[in-house]
Amino acid sequence: MSYVDGFVIAVPTANKQKFIEHARHFDPMFLEVGAIRILECWGDDVPPGKQTDFQRAVQAKDDETVCFSWIEWPDKATRDAGMKKIMEDPRMDMDAFPMPFDGMRMIYGGFEPIVVVEK
Repeated sequence: MSYVDGFVIAVPTANKQKFIEHARHFDPMFLEVGAIRILECWGDDVPPGKQTDFQRAVQAKDDETVCFSWIEWPDKATRDAGMKKIMEDPRMDMDAFPMPFDGMRMIYGGFEPIVVVEK
């Protein structure tokens, strides 16, 4: 069964194009090491909650947009091997290609799908 890495970040709204360029630079590397699909999603309808919400989860500011992204892998073993390769890849140089958002406020994790419904 597949495996998914999920990410939620707050991106300065003014950096939308930089975010797209950043993703276009780095995302193909994940495909090279075994990922089967990557989605980078720009917040469009992200309502505030009463107890918690996406904005509070990443401490989004008024001039930031919440983004939700995920990388789908064929299985966890491929993900683990792929992530090891990614971390060793010199093209992942964050000094040369800095993140257009505050990475300290990013939340992320690996997930095992337990229910999959497809058409």
